[in-house]
Amino acid sequence: MPVQNRSLEYALLGCLALLWGSSYMWISLALETIPPATLIAIRVALACAVLLAIMAFRGIRMPLDKRSWWQFFVQSLVNSTGPWLLLAWGQQYAGTAVSSVLNSTSPLWVFALSYLLLKSGQRPGRLQFTGAMAGFCGIVLIVGVGALEDIGQNLLPQLAVLFSAVLYGFAALRGRVFSGLPPIVSAIGTLLCSCLVLIPMSLIADRPWQLEPDLTALGAAAILGIACTALAFLIYFRLLRTLGPMGTASQAYLRSGIGVFLGVVFLSETLDLETFAGICLAIFGVVLINWPKNNKSQVTPAVGKEVS
Repeated sequence: MPVQNRSLEYALLGCLALLWGSSYMWISLALETIPPATLIAIRVALACAVLLAIMAFRGIRMPLDKRSWWQFFVQSLVNSTGPWLLLAWGQQYAGTAVSSVLNSTSPLWVFALSYLLLKSGQRPGRLQFTGAMAGFCGIVLIVGVGALEDIGQNLLPQLAVLFSAVLYGFAALRGRVFSGLPPIVSAIGTLLCSCLVLIPMSLIADRPWQLEPDLTALGAAAILGIACTALAFLIYFRLLRTLGPMGTASQAYLRSGIGVFLGVVFLSETLDLETFAGICLAIFGVVLINWPKNNKSQVTPAVGKEVS
């Protein structure tokens, strides 16, 4: 899909980073009275309900063939169910700082996996690699260089967080197989398949009918489902068609900066020089990753070789 208005796509990229960057705050509020498995199930189920209502209003229908639903199911494993469960478990033991660094590596994984899975004309170039490295260095500065000292101490949880980033990278590349579908169809198909796994898991693990969540937790869960999942997935699948996998994955570099911004505005935290430099470097990396290419064929994500 040719990029007609790059300013709009970049604004949507920032919006996606805001939605997913703020999700950590809402998750922390909801987890006070709602267990992780149940929270994720509520998040996905609510997002599905909202998107299905929108789809019904617009008169859009889901595909019914087996191949499409198999593609949706695989995408749900690498785009939502797998990464969310790995993060929920790994971050408890790996630590927030290390998890932030490891989880922000998804653009690097997009770059690496593209050389294994895509044709030469569809791979990102040197400018995108430079941007990916600059963005990653910016994340290290934002989180704090000292966080790297903890890498390797809780190896298994850290590997779980890192693998979630690998799955996000693969999901961004694989999302190209849905380029012929409206973003809302891709989002609903993926989230419905996630529900098939997450809701039974919640019923078995948490017995949610026995829970007594407070209003704050319920409100946070509602925001997670409606804004950070339903709206975010619509934007995500649109950006895969316009900015491509590498450009869409670059929002990982903006999330940490947004987290710092929210902390300064709402939690009265301070912004030191190292963190500010990291935010600037992360933004610079995103700019390089999304810099318009001269090769027109690289601007429009090709569908030629599917990643299944």
